[in-house]
Amino acid sequence: MTCSKCGAALTNTSGFCPKCGQPIVGFSVGQANPAVAATPIGAAPVGAVSAYVGAQAPVAASSVGYAGFWLRLVAWFIDAILLGVVSNILMLIFGLGMGDWRHLTMSGGQPRPEDIAMLMGMMFRIMFISTVLHWLYYAFLESSTWQGTLGKKALGLYVTDLSGVRISFGRATGRFFARIISGLTLGIGYLMVAFTEKKQALHDMIAGTLVLRRL
Repeated sequence: MTCSKCGAALTNTSGFCPKCGQPIVGFSVGQANPAVAATPIGAAPVGAVSAYVGAQAPVAASSVGYAGFWLRLVAWFIDAILLGVVSNILMLIFGLGMGDWRHLTMSGGQPRPEDIAMLMGMMFRIMFISTVLHWLYYAFLESSTWQGTLGKKALGLYVTDLSGVRISFGRATGRFFARIISGLTLGIGYLMVAFTEKKQALHDMIAGTLVLRRL
């Protein structure tokens, strides 16, 4: 079997072209099939799915492609709504309610040092809780068997490494914090999804990850 994009010879177990990185249509890139990997070229694989072997006809399977900018934006929007609701609940649980805000904003005269210290403490707690929540949400779900957040799962998207394999929690953590760099580029790091060959954002390139979609 050869790549439909560059014509390079393809292996039995790779979900991508080794030369140009094009996904192989009809191959489920999440996992390599051990039965196919162990089968000699030209022999009929036992229980093999979604791969071409010698002159054998391909077995029908769902194919994949790279997830584009707009799909990823919608997935992010869904996640942002869910995380916003959970964040507000956590703020109330940890005592960051409206009573504290009213005390700081409605007190007349010059702010007292203790008021400023209280405000700074509240802002620090809000930032800390929000960062931890977002980190655990993205890193845990993207490294889980789901391979994606609730927003990605709703749209049939999932995260893999460059070989199409599920990523570890450590790599998912690196991907999450690399998003800070994408943000520091005035959003250009995110817009790179629209014009890079594998539709990778800057943080995907840093972490060595792909966002795929089921066709």
